[in-house]
Amino acid sequence: MTRTSLEATAAFYNTNPVTRLFRWGLGASQHVWPTLAVRAAHRLFGTPLPPKWLNRRRTWSPDWRISHWAFENASLTVYERPVAPHGPLVLLVHGWGGHAGQMLALADTLQAQGLRPVILEMPAHGRSAGSTSNLPQFARAIDYTVARLQQAGHQVQALVAHSLAANAGAYAASRGLPVDKLVLLAPPASPHEYTRLFAQVFGLRESTRAAMQQRIEAREAILMPQFEPAAVGPRITQPTLVVHDRSDSINRFADGVAYSQAITGARLLATESLGHRKILKDDEVLQQIAAFLASEQSASLNRSRSPLTLAVCAAGAR
Repeated sequence: MTRTSLEATAAFYNTNPVTRLFRWGLGASQHVWPTLAVRAAHRLFGTPLPPKWLNRRRTWSPDWRISHWAFENASLTVYERPVAPHGPLVLLVHGWGGHAGQMLALADTLQAQGLRPVILEMPAHGRSAGSTSNLPQFARAIDYTVARLQQAGHQVQALVAHSLAANAGAYAASRGLPVDKLVLLAPPASPHEYTRLFAQVFGLRESTRAAMQQRIEAREAILMPQFEPAAVGPRITQPTLVVHDRSDSINRFADGVAYSQAITGARLLATESLGHRKILKDDEVLQQIAAFLASEQSASLNRSRSPLTLAVCAAGAR
């Protein structure tokens, strides 16, 4: 069996006596104080792991300018190179529990192609303020950042987003995000399914899980199925590249396939033995992404280079 993200989360909690006690308390409270259990589950569900302070100390090269933007009840951290080419801007976004540094290899590759990479660090991650976040906030943060960059006079050519941010980016694109191209790296397909797995890991009853989901949806004014490929895909008009590894143990390969099939004309770049995060560093993958963004027709994607397999998922071939 492959190790899922929730199995990894459970392992994280099991390594610390305090967090093990918290898990026990969460399970027990639903029997004696259901309302408190729902609030605690909601809080835990929105807390990124591993803790963001682990990535705050990362040393960045002085050629990167780091800015902090106030956003909702938290902040966003934006990383950009003032000396980068004045070409089209590409916004890079990490996934849940990730950080801006994970996008550095891709940023270097894009800059070498004459593009201008800007990295966004989400609320409650890395150097950004906040202790909790969620998928709807990720989507709003992407929308806000693109609008603010455009207001400053930048042409935002593309959005490249990893994992949960890919899910958020697809939703934002379906709502008219003004970017020319979209790259989804290892996207998850169903936030609703994730709540079910989360409940299994932490021993929550279905009534507690459902109440937690309702709490999230009511607070964010959006229903979880609205983020799924079938809902967002038909409304995405940008040329889209989906990159997903067949052995991804965090988000299923089938999730990436679902997006490639739901978005008209989308292309699926299927990799082997890279998992969930190595796709962010693999040179061949990075070159394929750069070629897709730099080329008008992305013709270079038709090249097949080991260990990559390119599956072109055009609407007429489904």
